[in-house]
Amino acid sequence: MLVERPKSAENIGPIKIYYPQRIIKLGSKSPTLSALNFPKESLDHILKDFSIIIPIKNEDIRLFDSAIRSIPSDCHIIVVSNSNKEKCEKEMRLIEDFHDMTGDPIIFAHQRDPSIGSALEDIGYTSILDNGLVRDGKGEGLIIGLLITKCLKRKYVGFVDADNYMPTSIYEYVLDFAIGIAMSQTPYSMVRLLWKYKPKAVGDKLHLEKWGRVSRITNKYLNLLLSSLFGYETSIIMTGNAGEHAMTMELAERLSYASGYSFEPYQLIHMLESADDLDLKEDVEIFQIETLSPHMHENKGEEHIKDMILTSLSTIYHSRLSNKKLQEKIIKELKEKNILKDDKPPKNTIISPIKDINAKGFINSVKRESDIFMELR
Repeated sequence: MLVERPKSAENIGPIKIYYPQRIIKLGSKSPTLSALNFPKESLDHILKDFSIIIPIKNEDIRLFDSAIRSIPSDCHIIVVSNSNKEKCEKEMRLIEDFHDMTGDPIIFAHQRDPSIGSALEDIGYTSILDNGLVRDGKGEGLIIGLLITKCLKRKYVGFVDADNYMPTSIYEYVLDFAIGIAMSQTPYSMVRLLWKYKPKAVGDKLHLEKWGRVSRITNKYLNLLLSSLFGYETSIIMTGNAGEHAMTMELAERLSYASGYSFEPYQLIHMLESADDLDLKEDVEIFQIETLSPHMHENKGEEHIKDMILTSLSTIYHSRLSNKKLQEKIIKELKEKNILKDDKPPKNTIISPIKDINAKGFINSVKRESDIFMELR
């Protein structure tokens, strides 16, 4: 694969954020003056250390089926479901069939499994619990996936969504993750994907939009925040809501996270706020890679969009790096879109790091007690 050579970057203390780099070609024999070359075989040693986490909640089972079949076989797949009972049973049967046909390792966990809640209580990790169960919310499900990855002792973790109408694009996403890791010069790296296009049905045609409604707004205010810190205008952030992203576990286990759909933007905020407190021996590198494949996902309705905008902007509003002028702009944006019900956005629930958690003890406890946790090797 050919990817643009790293462009200029912005440094904020120990955090280095690169401007987006495009995937030029999926297959290539040699680098060029403007692009680096990463043949698939050169990435295999990285892929073998990857866990790919797929959160799912009542998605089309056919899309989910195609999604897991699109992940490179070297990777370990972790599915974290928050689906209803009927959908959950279908997902489990599909996973068993997938493993029987491919032999690829795959783990299935259900977010609301009482055994998971009990095991987390036992190890004292309660920041994703409510009344003994893991809370509803995408972020909470992804934390379960991170704990499983920690137990597996994988070096890298990636996240991809299951509601992808072009699921074979996931194969490229995972290779893009590996390219970002390969380019990094530090054990603390993150790769955030920027979709080339986000097709949208308009009448009988597909309109190739560049930005989604949520990402356009989140990116704008993240860049305003950075501009206030730099003292000059920047537009470097283009992946504020990057659901498809990856990290080294050295970084992932040190971060705090935010609940629900603020999971991705809060990662950036937390690193900017707390980089000096993360016990890092080297700097953090954040790569933004523009995919060659477009991304088309399910339309989940207006309320879903509003919830994502609210939680994303709440993350920025309540950051200690945010000034009064920026907060006023956020309030105005939310009121103009008829999203804000109170005087200011509610604070996001913050989830503590997993660095010191006994992940192996957690998984062993779940295996003993759960009827729906599946580990197929």
